[in-house]
Amino acid sequence: MHDRRAPFASRPRTRILLVALVVFLVVLGGTSMAVGSVGVTLPEVIGVILAHLRGGPSATEAVDQIVWDVRAPRTILAMVAGGGLAIAGAVIQAIIRNPLGDPSLIGVTPGASLGAVAVIVMGGGALGGLPLTIAAFIGALVTFGVVFLLGRSSGRIPPTRLILAGVAIGYLVSSMTYFLQTIATPNQVQRVLFWSLGSVGGADWGVLPIPVVIVVLGTAWLLVNAVALNAVVGGDDLAASLGIDVPRLQMMLLVVVASMTGSLVAVAGGIAFVGLVVPHIARLLVGADHRRMLPATAVLGAIFLLLADLVARTVRAPAELPIGVITAAVGAPFFLWLLTSGRTTRAVRAPTTDAPALRKAFR
Repeated sequence: MHDRRAPFASRPRTRILLVALVVFLVVLGGTSMAVGSVGVTLPEVIGVILAHLRGGPSATEAVDQIVWDVRAPRTILAMVAGGGLAIAGAVIQAIIRNPLGDPSLIGVTPGASLGAVAVIVMGGGALGGLPLTIAAFIGALVTFGVVFLLGRSSGRIPPTRLILAGVAIGYLVSSMTYFLQTIATPNQVQRVLFWSLGSVGGADWGVLPIPVVIVVLGTAWLLVNAVALNAVVGGDDLAASLGIDVPRLQMMLLVVVASMTGSLVAVAGGIAFVGLVVPHIARLLVGADHRRMLPATAVLGAIFLLLADLVARTVRAPAELPIGVITAAVGAPFFLWLLTSGRTTRAVRAPTTDAPALRKAFR
């Protein structure tokens, strides 16, 4: 079951592509830890990492702090955020069977923005002492919960109803966010703007465990259920004929995606276009079978956001651009090309909906 139009759709070619992408990601990660206002060589980066893994002495204290305390957490967060947001977009596009699906459509990003902006403008004390990341995470999950409840109908989640609920609640929550910005000070507005466009510059080892664990566990669960996700693309009737509890699967998929996205937006801000564009690139390369598409999406998303972060902190060095500026500048033209070429709709409706092949996969 593969899309013959995709150059790496066969299983052997997909494996070769994934190995090549992972190798490139590792090299890119090393480059990310070496590049900056203070130059560090790749051998020094490798030496610092190996020293910390062994628990022994590292290089000079300055190099150790730059690589291990500053650049390593930033690099890891960029990889995890890119991969997690890309997978979230792929799953949402499958659920609603729409190439324009992305995490903001289910209210997660607007909700996280409201929580974060509330802390920035009113202070954590006004919200019971909540730190910004926790407030953003709670805002994301609460908003998603409202969208989920409004999007349900007779126990199921019709795609059109979910989209309408997400758009309506998203605009409502965004209006609250805009109101808070009108009463903010100039410094607070600057902080809000930078956060809303996204950045991994504030990463440290303390903020990494929660998003890393959620994204890794969520991705593993999605890979296990990749065949069921293929069936969802074919519609509720096809999925039900294969013995899938469609309402339960829809609920689980959305909860997993919302948790992944909420944890990432809470620490990295509202990074746009990753979940919208990267899944289409993966489908064009390996086809729409989620058993191959999800791993490719994860690695491509990590590469895309890591490259965007490298550009964001070097194009105007020593000043740093919000990473969302780079992802939008690259993602929007690429997505327009996808739209004008007519590839997006074909990609979402690729032959993963072939019923005999799906039944064989479920055996």
